[in-house]
Amino acid sequence: MTSERPLLQPSPRLPPPLSALPPPQSEPTATAHQSSFRKNPSSRSRSASTADRISFAPDPLPRSGTRHGSRRGDSFGGSQREISDEDARLIHVDEPSKTNERFEFAGNSIRTSKYSVLTFLPRNLYEQFHRVAYLYFLLIAVLNQLPQLAVFGRTASILPLAFVLLVTAVKDAYEDYRRHRSDRIENNRTALVLTNGEFHRKRWKDIRVGEIIKINADETLPCDMVLLSTSDPTGVAYIQTINLDGESNLKTRYAKQETVAKNPQKEGLLGCTIKCERPNRNIYGFYANMEFDHKRVSLGPSNIILRGCELKNTSWAVGVSVYCGRETKVMLNSSGAPSKRSRLETHMNRETILLSVFLVFLCSTVSVLAGIWLVTHKDELDLSQYYRKKDYSEGNVENYNYYGIGLEVFFTFLSSVIVFQIMIPISLYISMELVRLGQAYFMIRDARMYDEVSNSRFQCRALNINEDLGQIKYVFSDKTGTLTENKMEFRCASVWGVDYSGGKANAVDVNGGYSILVDGKVLKPKVTVKTDPELVRLLRSGKETEERKHARDFFLALSACNTIVPLVVETTDPAVRLIDYQGESPDEQALVYAAAAYGFMLIERTSGHIIIDILGERQRFDVLGLHEFDSDRKRMSVIIGCPDKTLKLLVKGADNSMFGVIEQFLNANIIRSTESHLHAYASLGLRTLVVGIRELSSADFEEWQSAYERANTSLFGRSSQLRAVATAIEQNLRILGASGIEDRLQDGVPEAIESMRQAGIKVWVLTGDKQETAISIGYSCRLLTNSMTQIIINSRTKESCRKSLEDAMAMVKKIQAISPLSSDTGGGTLLKFLLG
Repeated sequence: MTSERPLLQPSPRLPPPLSALPPPQSEPTATAHQSSFRKNPSSRSRSASTADRISFAPDPLPRSGTRHGSRRGDSFGGSQREISDEDARLIHVDEPSKTNERFEFAGNSIRTSKYSVLTFLPRNLYEQFHRVAYLYFLLIAVLNQLPQLAVFGRTASILPLAFVLLVTAVKDAYEDYRRHRSDRIENNRTALVLTNGEFHRKRWKDIRVGEIIKINADETLPCDMVLLSTSDPTGVAYIQTINLDGESNLKTRYAKQETVAKNPQKEGLLGCTIKCERPNRNIYGFYANMEFDHKRVSLGPSNIILRGCELKNTSWAVGVSVYCGRETKVMLNSSGAPSKRSRLETHMNRETILLSVFLVFLCSTVSVLAGIWLVTHKDELDLSQYYRKKDYSEGNVENYNYYGIGLEVFFTFLSSVIVFQIMIPISLYISMELVRLGQAYFMIRDARMYDEVSNSRFQCRALNINEDLGQIKYVFSDKTGTLTENKMEFRCASVWGVDYSGGKANAVDVNGGYSILVDGKVLKPKVTVKTDPELVRLLRSGKETEERKHARDFFLALSACNTIVPLVVETTDPAVRLIDYQGESPDEQALVYAAAAYGFMLIERTSGHIIIDILGERQRFDVLGLHEFDSDRKRMSVIIGCPDKTLKLLVKGADNSMFGVIEQFLNANIIRSTESHLHAYASLGLRTLVVGIRELSSADFEEWQSAYERANTSLFGRSSQLRAVATAIEQNLRILGASGIEDRLQDGVPEAIESMRQAGIKVWVLTGDKQETAISIGYSCRLLTNSMTQIIINSRTKESCRKSLEDAMAMVKKIQAISPLSSDTGGGTLLKFLLG
């Protein structure tokens, strides 16, 4: 699976590059597009109450200035655009009355229920009569009410249909009652809202656009709000978006430096206005401008936190509400409670229509024959024994309800419909509704569907689709976080052409892992990583060899080229503390824990510098530029200023991306060795990354800095220009090595896939790993077996892909002709197409 991350975004305010380099003239802003498809399992990170950043004595280096580079998503798509008055909404910060009085913005009350007391009956009946059979039964009941056509009792013809409608209505009413209850609980939750200079508790449904809200750690946001300040001096807030996109890893959001230092309780923010776009469904985009103290600053997706996000590892955050209630992005993306229909129900509708056509044909035949008989015997109808049109019982001779041959034929047709109505039995639908209720009851009470970890039972939220569980033919699954635990573990490394993966099983530090002493307390990583003894000896040897230099640069890149935030966690032992690395990517977490195990421990990160303890020596590195990972470049890079006044560009990424920017003529033997090691790692099912380095001169950095300034101030195509700036600097790299990370399968995955295959279900797994890794994972999860025939298709053009597919289909037919008994469910031949 491919995870797309945004491109370049500068941080608010960061330390200067180096004293020898000229400072920039203005603070850059950038735009980016964030889109993530990775599925992660639910996990909770520690809050700020139990985890705090490490703080040290003031650093002698200066901290003013601006860092250049990227950070996640300032805005969606291209450049920051000017918002026209007709397409914008104006928000007066901390003046909700003035804001809402003029524009009449929506309140913060939400509603996910489908019905109300007044609309339940008509809407529910409208939805139920989407079943064609119900319309048929209603027609029969109406016909039975006519005296000329009454074949059965009038009441008896209505009762079956009324019973079916009542059972379904009660079921739908109960489901909607649960939605009303959930809405009521959600709307009555409370949040801290600034009122008359003090924060007071206020119900979510009473929050209005323009009000200033304070969110504490582990609390959920009640609306979409623009960050004004946080407990972090740099204005950084860490959020978890698991309720929006299913990702449990932390994401960063930022408050503008113009508002970070302001205290809304004391100084107030009167006169501050936000001009933003109208509500829309794009959860990864946000265009806005803020005017404050005669300054105008741009706002992007990195400055807004959406409703449903949770604040993590940040003591508090203060923001102003910009979208409330049904205008929030999460509610605009909610399509409401759908009316789900199973495949069986759709099939029954189709069969009902076919039977109705046949019924019309049968009744038409009867009517035509009846008309022929009436015309043939029209002179005999007065005294016909079985017809007797005339009534002679009274003095005046009259006709017996005779309406002429035409109407008699028509009434014969309607009477035939009533007589033949049993062709579509209403009892079938009554039985189906009762069976669905019984199925739901037994599924909920099934002890084998109980999960002890979460203490939860099976939930049947839609009773109309129970039967679809037994009609699944295809299962399309993501790999990372779905089949796997998404808990990466560093397994091996190739450093400067040498494979350090031997002896891993027994390579455990007898002291329980690497640790350092900080302020009289022992600090060690939360996760222990197995180390290679030979590589440890190389790093800690006193000899300044070329191999040792490259090994140190390799682990320096692992600990510096990331967006990980180190947090200190207290333990039961007051003399020991654990350092917990939090970040958006579990791959980065695994690499940073590995670097710490080898003695390169990241212990502090701010918006402009990092501090790494390198084998007992604490060193500070200025972060001068950061280009985050994106799906086009497939790599990320960081420019750091080292303590020896040198500039280094550290890059890591996928091998097919990295080998295109690594200088091939330098150390060709090292590159070939690394490629062979990568192939071996991928064959074991490991996720691989390649690490490179480039030493920058002052001229190189100044050239990049000026190029970044031009791209960042561009009015159009800013994202593509920033991507080009990153690509231009990430050239002529010197290879350092590669890493192998294991992402273990979840318990029961191989057995589940094998059971689905035996049941005749076709299982497809999507992954963005190397081809060798994908095949290895396929065997380990039993998606592939040795009895299968593999057809691997790697194509870069549409025509070549079509030709390869045609050849593959020809081979399939040939194999099936040779072995006609082969099938997906047996042990015969199964063909899997791997498209590269």
